[in-house]
Amino acid sequence: MSLHRITDIEGLHRHLHAAMQLEHATIPPYLTALYSIKPGSNTEAFDILRAVAVEEMLHLTLVGNLLNAVGGTPDLAAPGFVATYPAKLPDGEEDFAVDCQKFSPEAIETFLKIERPAELDHGKEGGKTVKRKKAHGALNAAHVAADSDEHFFSIGEFYKAIEDGLDRLYAEKGDALFCGDPARQIGPEYYYSGGGGLIAVTDMATAKAALDLIAEQGEGVTDTIFDQDGEIAHYYRFQQLLLGRYYQEGDVRNHPTGGEVPVDWDSVYPIKTNARLEDFAVGSDLRAAATAFNATYAAFLTRLTRAFQGEPQEFIPAVGDMFHIKELFYQLMRQPITDGGPHGAPTFEIDRLAEAGQ
Repeated sequence: MSLHRITDIEGLHRHLHAAMQLEHATIPPYLTALYSIKPGSNTEAFDILRAVAVEEMLHLTLVGNLLNAVGGTPDLAAPGFVATYPAKLPDGEEDFAVDCQKFSPEAIETFLKIERPAELDHGKEGGKTVKRKKAHGALNAAHVAADSDEHFFSIGEFYKAIEDGLDRLYAEKGDALFCGDPARQIGPEYYYSGGGGLIAVTDMATAKAALDLIAEQGEGVTDTIFDQDGEIAHYYRFQQLLLGRYYQEGDVRNHPTGGEVPVDWDSVYPIKTNARLEDFAVGSDLRAAATAFNATYAAFLTRLTRAFQGEPQEFIPAVGDMFHIKELFYQLMRQPITDGGPHGAPTFEIDRLAEAGQ
């Protein structure tokens, strides 16, 4: 299996599995930066990061709904679903890797690359998709083979390829393409984000609406920094933190004219970037906290999988779980690994739980 041009239902399923993995891959870095901010400081940055993390959960759910609608089976507990950081994203951007690191200008620069508009600095590629072998270190879920050779400059381009494949298959199959059980859809009664409500996917119109919302909230559309609901796209929300000023109505890209965004880059826990269990001494409180975090996060992913596989009522507590684990973040981030050294941080080594028989 590989992520070639979508020409059959199996290819569509593979792309949608990769899209779920892609959406999830942003959540650990965003949450790590979020909770590395010392409580009571950087309230503006905290609000921006938290809002984007919530919307990434929305995007993951929209893709899960689409995958269910076309007869697939979402599985967030599959081996390899969670990235080993630093990681390349599964849609194939090879010019950067994503770290789990503290809130910093470097972290925000990476987040801008994740959310970048398709046309940004894209002249060298002629605005077209580039084909290549998958880069070393790229994410590799059980559903996506390592020999995948499809590469995109941006998440927006990746979703455009999914939309093109959807159009191609719909022209062939018609409404029969949407053969999934409607009872597996997670509707707006189970989840709400201030930047856009959840869409149950049952036909071509709702499928397109879900894909449009994902692209617009992330990178923006055309020449505007706002999505269709008037919310600032993720790319420009993050950019405000580096430019030190809010966007307001009437502003153009890269030139916000709103109020000042105060940022204190020093008011953060000095956590270790891309921490591993081996960074924490066997028998130490940090090792125990990191192991407990991984078990709790694995349970969160299992609960999400149950929600997607026919128990949608599990989604409400699952979303709550994502933020209830903040105390586990703080248990790690408040403790130095060694005197005067970097502090602990979650390792997100979920697959090691299975290896250890947990």
